[in-house]
Amino acid sequence: MADRISNAFGWLRRSLLLAAESRATLELAGLAAGWALLANTPRGDGHPVLVVPEFLTGDGATWPLRRFLADRGYAVYGWEQGFNLGPRPDVMSALQARIGLLADLHGTRVSLVGVSIGGIYAREAAKSRAASVRTVVTLGSPTRPVAEDALSESAPSTLVEALRLAVGTMRERISKAPPVPTTALYSRTDGLVSWRACLEAEGPMHESVEIFSSHLGMAHNPLALMVIADRLAQAEGLWRPYRPRGFEALLGPGSAPPPAASSISQG
Repeated sequence: MADRISNAFGWLRRSLLLAAESRATLELAGLAAGWALLANTPRGDGHPVLVVPEFLTGDGATWPLRRFLADRGYAVYGWEQGFNLGPRPDVMSALQARIGLLADLHGTRVSLVGVSIGGIYAREAAKSRAASVRTVVTLGSPTRPVAEDALSESAPSTLVEALRLAVGTMRERISKAPPVPTTALYSRTDGLVSWRACLEAEGPMHESVEIFSSHLGMAHNPLALMVIADRLAQAEGLWRPYRPRGFEALLGPGSAPPPAASSISQG
């Protein structure tokens, strides 16, 4: 009887998490409503920022994020490889080449922002192009193996299989952090990816920051944009762990950082 009750509660929790992904549309509405508030986030120094989209989406899906970063004063670029259909040798080589091109064009290092699996690409590219990368920010990116799989128990089986194929042979090496400042945003209410799998490896330049967000809405979640703006605005070579200030602290979930995290979670 106890097992049946436990299974029933587990099923209900998984169902609620998955259903809660629909709030991604509310987060987009929140971005529009809170645009004036976001104008108070730190402005950047104009260095280039390359945004990598999540699985099965393209640059169109990251337009709100890129528009926000452009408003903050950055030279913002999409990855310009169409839909993200999973890691392939030509995709990674093209991403690495684009980082080198932008670094040469602007005469400075490039910051990378990757959404979900796009964050895996960004971290891997930063490992091979460290001299050209200033910092990396990932949003709900499953870079650490947890139990048997990095996906949330609420994720649909079709998505589980698709993401498993997308990560492919990269799984064995992606848990190692890039040799550049790296911030991993994660949410305990992520309905598609286990939040524990999104924590960054421990290190003096690596951190994990918790926000309250869906998985699908993280790229346009106002809280996520506040953290991204803060991280990108740091002067090169003077990286410090994230500390929420003012309104950001009030909106944070207020939870303590998990033991595996290398820095303070939001709140």
